[in-house]
Amino acid sequence: MLEVSAAPTIFTKKPPGILSLIGDTPLVEITQMDTGPCQLFVKLENQNPTGSIKDRIALSMIEAAEREGTLQPGGTVIEATAGNTGLGLALVAAAKGYRVLLVIPDKMSQEKIFHVRALGAEVRIVRSDVTRGHPEYYQDVAARLAEEIPGGFYVNQFGNPANPLAHERTTGPEIWEQMRHDVDAIVVGVGSGGTLTGLGRFFNRVKPRRGIEMVLADPTGSVLYEYVKIGKLVESGSWAVEGIGEDFIPEIADMSLVTDAFEVDDEESFSTARELLRKEGILGGSSTGTLVAGALRYCRQQKKRKRVVTFVADTGNKYLSKMFNDFWMAEQGFIHRPPHGDLSDLISHRHEAGEVISIGPDDTLLTAFKRMRDSDVSQLPVVDASGRPTGIIDESDLLVKVHRDPAHFNDPVKNAMTDRLETLSPNAKIKDLLDVFDRGRVAIVMDGDKFLGLVTRTDLLSYLRLHMPKESVPPAREYL
Repeated sequence: MLEVSAAPTIFTKKPPGILSLIGDTPLVEITQMDTGPCQLFVKLENQNPTGSIKDRIALSMIEAAEREGTLQPGGTVIEATAGNTGLGLALVAAAKGYRVLLVIPDKMSQEKIFHVRALGAEVRIVRSDVTRGHPEYYQDVAARLAEEIPGGFYVNQFGNPANPLAHERTTGPEIWEQMRHDVDAIVVGVGSGGTLTGLGRFFNRVKPRRGIEMVLADPTGSVLYEYVKIGKLVESGSWAVEGIGEDFIPEIADMSLVTDAFEVDDEESFSTARELLRKEGILGGSSTGTLVAGALRYCRQQKKRKRVVTFVADTGNKYLSKMFNDFWMAEQGFIHRPPHGDLSDLISHRHEAGEVISIGPDDTLLTAFKRMRDSDVSQLPVVDASGRPTGIIDESDLLVKVHRDPAHFNDPVKNAMTDRLETLSPNAKIKDLLDVFDRGRVAIVMDGDKFLGLVTRTDLLSYLRLHMPKESVPPAREYL
């Protein structure tokens, strides 16, 4: 990979401490993926302090509020978010000595909630199944708290002009200098719309005659792609990519700046992000997959060489348990295993591939407990040295043995396991599986003497969900 020299600092006076590391991120050329006739560069916004491009707007919006007097010393920064914007605001507020209060929908990941709390933010959890106008809608709750709390400042990233201003004054000038004033297209996503609007304004100013194309990469299910293509708002669908895509046009998003748009589904986004790591060594998040996929499509349809820039919008460290986890990808239907047409298709962790978390009969109960806890499972198959299952041990078995005397954690698993196994052949029916579940057991799938794996209630539910009609999937959206 060719690393392009970083741009000179764009602040007339850099903020102190950790905030001085916001911005001035490197630009790297993609060299191992098929970019057609184009040169494709990615700006590594995952190198910002909290690992995302949102650190830029967090600093910009808080500093603008300070200048305008809407945020006073000792005040409270309030925003409706559980994503990267919340992390950026928590970082900046902590560095400047403000209290920060984040209103978080209950669908958000525990990892993000733990992260913002570790930065000192206070969290209010609200419902995620309600829309604008409901008293528990996350943006309405944040606005109400800002009115009720003395010194409260509601950030409102979707309508805050300091959001696009951050990109007009920092991100755009950095790209312009790093690309040595030679760039033909920028590929962006829209969450709040700040990146699109800020970069569009900057590049229209520095290159007004020949212009720079502003290309939108949008998740399938978002309304923005269709709005660009047909000029109408359609009903939104659902998507798993986080941080970009919307079911409305954000107030600060100037969609007139978009010159072309590409629609990228979740599967392509995730596979592109995984390919980016595998081939280029760049660990980006889910929206990065959408942006790079859109940029690659744009590049491959060009007839002549162009210099194109897109973003690694945030770090993939936040998605290791999701799109970089093969089991999660398979459960969500984004990795497709060859179907067998029998019960073995329901097995998420296959023994022959070394995917089954198991325990030996002579291992201690303490080892079994630690393995359950570390793997987030409630039962383990007990497998002997020959690879045959000899029992099942679950949390109830452990409790029966140790609740009177914790010293029994040192007992062998074989003294506590259940050896009455419920085995099914791959040719068994769903009814047979349900009968096993009704008896409170887990199904062990055996092909003769060969152990294939376990089927749990969760495995069956995941299988059924993947086969539900697409039109019956309710809309969903992610929060920035």
